[in-house]
Amino acid sequence: MHIVLDDTAMVAAGQGNVLTSRLIHRAHAEPGWFLYAPACALVEADRARPGTAEHLASLPGITVLDLDLAAALVIAGQETWAAAHSQYAAQPTVDRPDGAIVATTAPSRWAGEPVRVLDLTP
Repeated sequence: MHIVLDDTAMVAAGQGNVLTSRLIHRAHAEPGWFLYAPACALVEADRARPGTAEHLASLPGITVLDLDLAAALVIAGQETWAAAHSQYAAQPTVDRPDGAIVATTAPSRWAGEPVRVLDLTP
């Protein structure tokens, strides 16, 4: 299971959202569960809730995805880099042929976008 946290899910993790906490626990404790934090979304989450980036980056079950050249070229023209980097990270890759699911507390943000969404709204 491959899951990308968007900035809203990252902020929710810092606010004690039980569903987000369960994802983090599974990514740490269960084989086959992978949780990703795109760097641009991590920056936005930290702006909304200072300390979020450092906290999430220190968790062993979370992989921070750098903004590499390929990602930068794709998201540069987008309005919000946080959502764009999350969407880019959810696309299929060699390692994730089915792509990943975007975990969010703002599912309406993803309406009409080509991603699968996991609603973390309590």
